[in-house]
Amino acid sequence: MQHYQTILFDLDGTLTDSAPGILNSVRHACDKLQLEIPPEATLRRFLGPPLPASFRDYLHLNEADVARAVEGFREYYPEKGIFENEVYSGIPELLRDLKAAGKTVVMATSKPEVFARRIMEHFSLDGYFDAICGASLDESRSDKGEVIAYALQTAGITDRQQTVMVGDREHDVKGAARNGLPCIGAVYGYGSAEELTGAGAVALADSVQELHPLLLEN
Repeated sequence: MQHYQTILFDLDGTLTDSAPGILNSVRHACDKLQLEIPPEATLRRFLGPPLPASFRDYLHLNEADVARAVEGFREYYPEKGIFENEVYSGIPELLRDLKAAGKTVVMATSKPEVFARRIMEHFSLDGYFDAICGASLDESRSDKGEVIAYALQTAGITDRQQTVMVGDREHDVKGAARNGLPCIGAVYGYGSAEELTGAGAVALADSVQELHPLLLEN
């Protein structure tokens, strides 16, 4: 079994179930732009990818309206949506065990870093991370590959042979591959096994508990 010393985690759909807050924030943005609220299936596509790209790709907005939509999203999210969120069962124990085993634990999320830090502090999980890295608020760094590169640099990770990404969407898998990293797919999150396998995930975990043997030596 592959030995991993450094584990990069996605946030939404991997560490926490943040869907309610994200979807309510998208609904608020649509109200602000006087857009019809999209069906649930379309809303759920916002779970994971960078926010501007989601408004552009799924609601077909022009750049000016994308900016307005992101602004509307952020009217709701920092005050309410950010806490419409819960940690997946088993995550605190997994993070504790990883640190006890001497692993380097890093977050790499397309969510703005300031929000990611607030969420980890809110759930008292920030102390398990050697670095919490995310997108910039101005979205100049939001692509998952760019975020992972930033996280590797910030955490001073040079040995990529012993580093793995854990995430629940194809963006995590493809972003990891662009940085020469394998990715374990968190099927318990927002992506399907088909999506993750198709993107090139090296292994799948149907539950948080299934991550243990993949990340920790027996």
